[in-house]
Amino acid sequence: MQTRKLGNSGLEVSALGLGCMGMSFGYGPAHDKKEMISLLRSAYEKGITFFDTAECYGPFLNEELLGEALSPFRDKVVIATKFGFLEGDSKKGLDSRPEWIRKSIEGSLKRLNTDVIDLYYQHRVDPNVPMEDVAGTIKDLIQEGKVKHFGLSEAGVESIRRAHAVQPVTALQSEYSLWWRTPEEEIFPLLEELGIGFVPFSPLGRGFLTAKINENTQFDSTDFRNTLPRFTPEARKVNQALVDLLSKIASDKGATNAQVALAWILAQKPWIAPIPGTTKLHRLEENLGATDLLLSAQDLSEIENAASKITIEGSRYPEHLQKIAGK
Repeated sequence: MQTRKLGNSGLEVSALGLGCMGMSFGYGPAHDKKEMISLLRSAYEKGITFFDTAECYGPFLNEELLGEALSPFRDKVVIATKFGFLEGDSKKGLDSRPEWIRKSIEGSLKRLNTDVIDLYYQHRVDPNVPMEDVAGTIKDLIQEGKVKHFGLSEAGVESIRRAHAVQPVTALQSEYSLWWRTPEEEIFPLLEELGIGFVPFSPLGRGFLTAKINENTQFDSTDFRNTLPRFTPEARKVNQALVDLLSKIASDKGATNAQVALAWILAQKPWIAPIPGTTKLHRLEENLGATDLLLSAQDLSEIENAASKITIEGSRYPEHLQKIAGK
């Protein structure tokens, strides 16, 4: 597996990481723990060294899962987790007060069965807590040896600048894929200027770009996608045009949609490390194939030209979630 460095920080990770949320949270009931431990260990054996979780996934269950699964090779992997929701529960609203961050990290350290967090993200910017206070708290935790690197998630330009001025930000994690390219406009130039890495979540469009979902797909009643405007049956029908484009390119390349979508992201910048999630070994292996798929300048140009003619239907979040993204 190729590795990449996240910006100027020196933090080296596998070119593809593994987003672990769906193993415990968000996309229906939690999956069997033994099966997920086996999957996580297989991921490591296949070269993945970058694992992403958060205290609110479960809440807490996902961190506990990673703590058990990754313990045999803890010193050989990078574990990223997140703080920033009241009592660690995303349903209870934001909380990035310094006193909560300090409680939060103690819980995460215990659940992850480790004495240091490699990359500690603020999950969403808290408008009630000055970013300088958040970054200052992380700076103290780094000096205390409990955190190695500071990250932000779904933060906007001003928040990134304010945080970076207090404690250098190693990585920004935000949604990015062929059907959500807004970060290219203002975020990418800023990350390049400041030497910050980028970790795209949902690089496969929450599964939609894989061609395994269509307008007739029925999600579990607890699946997060039921709440997303972009996943209404009507929107899925319209957005099929982007999937069809990927399918054509994949066919020409002897690859899959997922591999093309991930290879496209990897080709954008050398400081990008996407974190596709999966609960299935064969999908993990398929995703890893993206690191061997080289898209030429002509391929990228053709994708760009074709994608520019496609209008995506539906916003990515409902209004109440969109309000806390990109601040």
